[in-house]
Amino acid sequence: MVFLRSVSAISRLRSQLVKQSSLSNSARWLQTQGSSELDLKSQLEEIIPEQQDRLKKLKSQHGTVPVGNITVDMVLGGMRGMTGLLWETSLLDAEEGIRFRGMSIPECQKVLPAAQPGGEPLPEGLLWLLLTGKVPNREQVDALSKELASRAAVPDYVYKAINALPSTAHPMTQFASGVMALQVESEFQKAYEKGVVHKSKFWEPTFEDALNLIARVPVVASYVYRRMFKDGSIIPLDDSLDYGANFSHMLGFDSPQMKELMRLYITIHSDHEGGNVSAHAGHLVGSALSDPYLSFAAALNGLAGPLHGLANQEVLLWIKSVVEECGENISKEQLKDYVWKTLNSGKVVPGYGHGVLRKTDPRYVCQREFALKHLPDDPLFQLVSKLYEVVPPILTELGKVKNPWPNVDAHSGVLLNYYGLTEARYYTVLFGVSRSLGICSQLIWDRALGLPLERPKSVNMDWLDKFMSLSR
Repeated sequence: MVFLRSVSAISRLRSQLVKQSSLSNSARWLQTQGSSELDLKSQLEEIIPEQQDRLKKLKSQHGTVPVGNITVDMVLGGMRGMTGLLWETSLLDAEEGIRFRGMSIPECQKVLPAAQPGGEPLPEGLLWLLLTGKVPNREQVDALSKELASRAAVPDYVYKAINALPSTAHPMTQFASGVMALQVESEFQKAYEKGVVHKSKFWEPTFEDALNLIARVPVVASYVYRRMFKDGSIIPLDDSLDYGANFSHMLGFDSPQMKELMRLYITIHSDHEGGNVSAHAGHLVGSALSDPYLSFAAALNGLAGPLHGLANQEVLLWIKSVVEECGENISKEQLKDYVWKTLNSGKVVPGYGHGVLRKTDPRYVCQREFALKHLPDDPLFQLVSKLYEVVPPILTELGKVKNPWPNVDAHSGVLLNYYGLTEARYYTVLFGVSRSLGICSQLIWDRALGLPLERPKSVNMDWLDKFMSLSR
């Protein structure tokens, strides 16, 4: 077996490529579109042929070039560090965090249109960026916002499907069931069954499904919330509001700050490259030509796992357990004792560590900045700030953690709790609504680029033993 170079060298090369790509692409992407074209699909029709040719060139000219080594640790360790997926909409670097089409979160906050001067980015603007690689102007974002509102009607049978479940069922169970019920109207499935669309145009009905799905998931998600926690009193969509503000409104939160938080929340949770459980599950199922509804439902089921999206509810519950046992004015020494107590009981400190990142998650940082601006005196925020000082040194001392720094989940629950959304069991649904933007955007590109059925090779331990004996 011939290896390209050592794993450590490959990691360094990958990091350099990410940075070089980010720098070279930023100049192009940081330019706001001057085009007066308001139709997102028309923009894609112009871009896709160029990217299809680019993919063909990569395959024909460089198809046999290795991009990394595969070690036994990778096979046994959840394929961590293994490069094996194409994901166009975002790229994650261990040192600098996520970039959406080459742009960091601070860059997105600076150049994407906001609802008010100096405010948080509108999620519609990020969706445009993920799909086109271009920063939209405000006129384009407003047009997309209106289009999503026009697609947001949810059929009655979706609500009936959710109502068939006990109201005590986990919110993610109800949400995923609602998404599956939406699948009845899949444009891709209808077109595929009729055989009326050439495979080079599969992206077009996928686009219709994706935008319909993105438009409708806040309606379904808010229905689940109101059914479970607000006696079933439903708040209808307000088509004068933007995507994030409308979701906040349908949940029952109309304060300007909560609407701003929802815009920020959806934007930063929208995408995190393709290797995480929910993104990979959506891509994997989509590679079988399953429509976006089926693919996204699979992603939601992955997101519902305690080691993925469910972590955000665990963080708030753990923080509240600290307050219950030690009080809000806990000292750093008391907090250290509680952290060690948690670790010594065989549990983890939720919200710390990440499978890829090796520094503080930029998504944590921007939430902290939001809190410093809007709720600096909130006791739970102050506790989160103390944890930021206390936990990393302890995890470093423990010596078993590659990344002792906080991730996105370490902060989001405290912000939501402050504005009245206190039901921690529901938090993963918010994550799911956000992730629809990234997963659906990539599904459109999967079909546009004609990406194949995903089918990696698996082995058993007998095979590994034999391989090792032969390689000695």
